Amino acid sequence: MNIKNILVGLISRLAPIINSDKLFLRLRYCAEMGKKLDFDNCRTMNEKLQWLKINNRYPELTDCVDKIKVKKKVAEKIGAEYIVPTLKIWETAEELTANEIASLPDKFVIKTNHSGGNSGVVICNDKSRLDIKSTRDKMRRSLHSDIYRHYREWPYKNVERKIFAETYLGDNITDYKFFCFNGYVDCVMLCLDRDSGDTKFYFFDQDWNLKRLNVRGKNAPEGFTLPKPEGMDEMFRIAGILSEGFPYVRVDLYNVDGKIYFGELTFYPASGFDANLLPETDDYFGSLIDLELARNEE
Repeated sequence: MNIKNILVGLISRLAPIINSDKLFLRLRYCAEMGKKLDFDNCRTMNEKLQWLKINNRYPELTDCVDKIKVKKKVAEKIGAEYIVPTLKIWETAEELTANEIASLPDKFVIKTNHSGGNSGVVICNDKSRLDIKSTRDKMRRSLHSDIYRHYREWPYKNVERKIFAETYLGDNITDYKFFCFNGYVDCVMLCLDRDSGDTKFYFFDQDWNLKRLNVRGKNAPEGFTLPKPEGMDEMFRIAGILSEGFPYVRVDLYNVDGKIYFGELTFYPASGFDANLLPETDDYFGSLIDLELARNEE
């Protein structure tokens, strides 16, 4: 184990007793990124995301990160046809009984409404083979996870934690992550071959030109491109609408055979501790984040 992992682990263990969000973020940023965080002189994307954790505490953000409540907000802005239907909602993991599972379609997805990544997700593509106990255990662990405590992402602090099932969209669907700045959509990141063990990331602008924002993009040959997915112009339009009023948000969308679905709103990718982000990309995205838009309601 290297020194970085030791320091991050130590700070994580101390998280419950460090009450000051600013102090915690300074400590964790230094451990993760290997440099000092100055809240008064934030310039890069990673730095500004830490600033926004402290200063942008508009109450609406709590509903925006709640995977159940955000569906209603998004439907009001762009229409219910873009929403993945919610099938059932449960308050506790103990409610995930055989009878409850039996009432669901043969294929579905179960999630917790406050978790990040895959820690609170179970994909079921054959109900008869679902391990209900394992699913219940995973959801129980996820309900006890605390993004606010360990990363000080304020919007998650007051989310009322629940479990829900939603419609299964299909196998190996591609998700599209749009980098948005108060209505301006700079680019989309394509995440390909997730199940291969070698996920490939590429960035494209609205005119479908490759943006060389990561190592793979920089190393791509001259003229490199990928087929432009059906409905991409519409996805850029939707991302712009959903990002209005936010200094920064990543709008995640799905495209299933040309049918567009809303995924989620991500305000702090990698929680602002992305040491793998190219320095020039960190600077570039940082230059697009206008901190004057942030409102501190505390």
